Amino acid sequence: MQKHEQIQTGGRKEARASVQLTSGSGTKIIINGKPATTYFQDNSIFLQYILNVYEIVGDGAKYDAKISVEGGGLSAQAQASRLALSKAFLAVFPNLRKTFKERGFLTRDARIKERRKYGLKKARKASQFSKR
Repeated sequence: MQKHEQIQTGGRKEARASVQLTSGSGTKIIINGKPATTYFQDNSIFLQYILNVYEIVGDGAKYDAKISVEGGGLSAQAQASRLALSKAFLAVFPNLRKTFKERGFLTRDARIKERRKYGLKKARKASQFSKR
C-alpha cells in the first residue's frame, strides 16, 4: 500500500481540531498524544463521534489518525475532531461525500456565544428595574 497522508482541520465553539491521517492498521487513534479511549475518559458518547466516521468508511479505513485538539470542552473537541476526520477521509474517498453530508458530518455547527451588549451586565442580563 502506498503511503497516504492527509491533514484537515475542524472546529466547534471554541474547540479546534487538526487531523493527520496516515496509512496504517486503522485502529490507532491518538488525541494529543494519548489513545482516544484514554483522552475521552472512556466516555462512550464522545468516543462514538469519532468511531462513527470509521464505521462509514468501513473496510477502507486502514488509516491511523493523529488528532491534536485545543480549546473548548470534551464534547466540542469530539465534534471538532469528527468534522476534521470526516474532511480528511473525504479527501481520500471522494465517493463518500453524500453519506457524510446525509449524516451531517461535514456541517460545522456555527452556534457561538452571544456577545455582551453595552448597558447590560451580560449578553441579555440587565440590571434590576426599580419602579420607584
